[in-house]
Amino acid sequence: MSKMTVYHGSGVTVPHPEVRVGRYTKDFGSGFYCTIIREQAERWAKRFDTPVVNTYTVHFGSDLDILNFHEMTEEWLDFIIACRHGEPHCHDIVIGAMADDQIYNFVSDYLDGSITREQFWVLAKFKYPTHQIAFCSQKALRCLEFVSSERA
Repeated sequence: MSKMTVYHGSGVTVPHPEVRVGRYTKDFGSGFYCTIIREQAERWAKRFDTPVVNTYTVHFGSDLDILNFHEMTEEWLDFIIACRHGEPHCHDIVIGAMADDQIYNFVSDYLDGSITREQFWVLAKFKYPTHQIAFCSQKALRCLEFVSSERA
């Protein structure tokens, strides 16, 4: 990974991204979330009154601790469960599929014992592809170069 274009859906133009710690836990913990799928960023932006898609170029530095989940695996599921429970991690950047609301409902069902881990994977594999990159540290944010923003 050396250079790529990513998108961030928001309600405002974000020329200077920040790692914000929210009251709700996210898939990969606190961070600034982007995606390589523009349509997904547009869906994120449409949650706001004024939907805006911000575009960035990313230049990954070799000094970054990057955890990349190339597919939804047992390790990915365990990592998301830990992050959603507020457990911290030390990675600068985490990349992988997004556990959207429906997928996370399956995760909750698994945690509650309503379904088995095997049943989780059967249900999860039928979802459309998603992608997210969480920039989790100040060092990671320095890799982002703001390109533009536009209404979604």
